[in-house]
Amino acid sequence: MKRVRPPYDFSAIHALLVNSFAYMEGRIDPPSSLDRMTAATLEQEARDKELWVIEDAGRPVACMILIPKPDTLYLGKLAVDADRRGQGLARRLIEQAETRARRLALPSITLQTRVELTENHVTFGKLGFMQTGATAHAGYDRPTSLTFTKTVAPNAG
Repeated sequence: MKRVRPPYDFSAIHALLVNSFAYMEGRIDPPSSLDRMTAATLEQEARDKELWVIEDAGRPVACMILIPKPDTLYLGKLAVDADRRGQGLARRLIEQAETRARRLALPSITLQTRVELTENHVTFGKLGFMQTGATAHAGYDRPTSLTFTKTVAPNAG
């Protein structure tokens, strides 16, 4: 696993995200913000935030974006290649997020997932996250996303 910064093949990460999020199409409302993301915006994300990738033979097979906030480490765009699901890659990414949260002295990791993606709710629960809130996208009068938080134990000693 490595943190990537320019120069890197951000089109490969973009393709991973597009393929990994394809199952959401037609299931979530509103559509994913990934529709507005490009390889160039991912390159900017890597400059401004933390973009972590797990590679296999030089090709990204899992990724996440970490954004330090004042009271939590926000985890966004967690993706695992469909052919690599069930191999512990999401768990490895979350363990890395925990390591980063500890180093940044942040007490938790927070992420959001769409209301409709109930299988994600179950997965994040198994990974130690608890639902802590719900939000609505602009223009919606119902929750569209659920917030999940995982408490991070501080470094011992």
